[in-house]
Amino acid sequence: MLVYPSSIDLSSRTLRFLTGQLTARRQEIGTRWRRLPAGRQALLALAHLRCGDTYAQLAAGFGIGIATAYRYIREAVEALAALAPSLDEAMTTIRAKAFVILDGTLLPIDRIAADAPYYSGKHKRHGMNVQVLTDPFGRLLWASPALPGSTHDLTAARQHGIIEALADAGLNCWADKAYQGAGGSVRVPFRGRRLKRWKRRHNTTHAKIRCLGERAMATIKGWRLLRKLRCSTNRITDVVKAVLVLHHASA
Repeated sequence: MLVYPSSIDLSSRTLRFLTGQLTARRQEIGTRWRRLPAGRQALLALAHLRCGDTYAQLAAGFGIGIATAYRYIREAVEALAALAPSLDEAMTTIRAKAFVILDGTLLPIDRIAADAPYYSGKHKRHGMNVQVLTDPFGRLLWASPALPGSTHDLTAARQHGIIEALADAGLNCWADKAYQGAGGSVRVPFRGRRLKRWKRRHNTTHAKIRCLGERAMATIKGWRLLRKLRCSTNRITDVVKAVLVLHHASA
């Protein structure tokens, strides 16, 4: 296999952060020797998450076996996922915001037609449902664990306790039509085609506020591994958590 030098559109700060976490983990478990030092292992994991490079490609580039590349990446993802805040922990920061924007996204996966729980009728493809909270400027604050793609956004938000947490905090939230019936402090646009003029004006204003949440979706999809996940669905939540931690570490 041919090998060539490439680049990752991440800062050295992100690399130093992950290197520090892996170094601490090695000291904790008493690792004596590894094929790659912590810095190279961190670079390997970032290349996989950010660029979506396969284990075979990374193994050839870093001069290690495919199984070793898999173990190193999995170790890095698990170390990062352990640092991700829960919703209750994230609410400490979220409460300080004027309001938040709630939205859901589908992370595509390679599943076949028989895997009905993962098929999203809205997007017409298989994937995993992830709920996202952003600040008024669309900056990513928190991402939920992944649920099968057939899960409706409102159902997912309730299952994760997002609606209840926002209501308890008395925090206003803007969301799209998928969250009709959420109640509490969740504000959604009016539905229907023949709306009165004031309702159309309300929907226009609502859309201008809510559309900023798309910035967070672009942030998530900037990690190219999340554009087409080929790993076990049981590992996707850890991958999302790892991306969230790296995003905050580089901010």
